Amino acid sequence: MNNKKRVFSGIQPTGKITIGNYLGAIKNWLTMQQQYDCLFCIVDLHSLTSNFNPQELQESIKYNIALYIAAGLNPDDVTIFQQSKISEHSELAWILSCFTQMGWLNRMTQFKDKAGKNKETANLGLYSYPVLMAADILLYNADIVPVGEDQKQHIELTRDIAISFNKKVDKEIFTIPDVVMNSKAKRIMSLKDASNKMSKSDPSDLSRINMSDNEELIRKKIRKAKTDDIPNISYNVTERPEISNLVNIYSCFTEINVEEVVKNFKFMKNSEFKEALADVIIRQICPINKEAIKIMEDKKYLEQIIKNGTMKAKAIAEKNISIVKQIIGIT
Repeated sequence: MNNKKRVFSGIQPTGKITIGNYLGAIKNWLTMQQQYDCLFCIVDLHSLTSNFNPQELQESIKYNIALYIAAGLNPDDVTIFQQSKISEHSELAWILSCFTQMGWLNRMTQFKDKAGKNKETANLGLYSYPVLMAADILLYNADIVPVGEDQKQHIELTRDIAISFNKKVDKEIFTIPDVVMNSKAKRIMSLKDASNKMSKSDPSDLSRINMSDNEELIRKKIRKAKTDDIPNISYNVTERPEISNLVNIYSCFTEINVEEVVKNFKFMKNSEFKEALADVIIRQICPINKEAIKIMEDKKYLEQIIKNGTMKAKAIAEKNISIVKQIIGIT
């Protein structure tokens, strides 16, 4: 019997995976795969809330799965799967929506940020996104959910929904999940504006390093990254946000703390530090991208990974949705 605690996490396949996703999520998952019972998902249903191209989405799903494996996730140790292949996610999302107060959803800041001034024309999926996220987690009775800081509020809502459901049915049906954040990598900021998080959806490709970028492009983006005119390298997020962001990225890739990074590069010019930063990024991500492309080309292997992951996730999902439906009387 498996007594390991269960971990659930996932990344949307829209847009290209950035080093922010890698440092904040995937790299963190690598340290968890032996210790926990891990389910790592491609949350493609969530992608439908924004503009998407069906053909690009399909390719992106496959690339993301290949990237998970190329980065070091072992499909024999963890469950890697595609959310939309497990219909129980959508089914549980509807059930949970009937246990979710409108007031809770109205407080979600991410909807306000993404909808902006277009609240009236924003789609329902974007508004109810946190309920589907809660279903993703609660369907597998995950104990631990590693997320970025921007998703912390959604996990708190997931806990509220689980507690509310358990109370109404007077049974401990859902596990109340705990959130885990990688404190160093939780805020990888834009290379063009360090007041904004590095994002897949930023209109400027120069604002981020994608995991699929080649060596030449990485060097170009780091060289063009915004810095200041203050001499020497130092770390002060308030007074020097841009150079501090680059120091933090270097620290996350090398696992050397920021104080040590500053000490090592203190008297260097920004341009010299940027070259050193580009070197460490290239050394880690270019081999991962090459391996991901290789995996993508082996279609049979990739299909088998998707099939195995779907079977493992489906077995858990079917069992748990059956318990939920029985308890609410729709079995």
